[in-house]
Amino acid sequence: MSTQQNAPSPSPSAGPEKPGRIAALAALNALEGAALVVGGIYMLAVGLLGRPDSIQQAEMGGLTLVALGLIPLFAARGLLLRRSWSRGPALITQLMALPVAWTLLRAQGALIPAGIVLAAVAVTGLVLVLNPATTRALGIRGPRTTPDA
Repeated sequence: MSTQQNAPSPSPSAGPEKPGRIAALAALNALEGAALVVGGIYMLAVGLLGRPDSIQQAEMGGLTLVALGLIPLFAARGLLLRRSWSRGPALITQLMALPVAWTLLRAQGALIPAGIVLAAVAVTGLVLVLNPATTRALGIRGPRTTPDA
C-alpha cells in the first residue's frame, strides 16, 4: 500500500494548508496547558515532599491544575487537526486566563510581569480564535440569515 492512500485528506472547505493563525492559536493553547500541568505537578510534589499548610489542599489543587491543563492541550491538538469542536475549549481557555491575569496585575513584585504576559497571551488568543478566517478554516459556518418576509 502506498502512503498516499493511507493519508487523510484535508477537508475541502478548509483548503489544503493550515492557516498560520491556527498554528499560532494551537501553540498558545499548548503553552497555557503545559504551564498549568507543570504548575499542578509542582503543587503535587510540594504536597508530597514539602511541608504545606494542608497536604489535602495542595494535592487537590495540584490535581485540579493538571486536569485544567489538559483542556487547552486537547484544544491545541484539535486545532492542529482542524476540528471544529476545538474552538470552544480554546475560547474558554482564553476567557478564563483574563481574570487570572487581572489578579496577577493587582499583586506585587514578580507577579505583575507574569500578569502582563498572561494578559497579552489571552488577548492574542482571543483575537486569533474569534478571527473569521479561523472560523472558516475550522469549518464552522456562521449564523444563517433568513430573508425578511
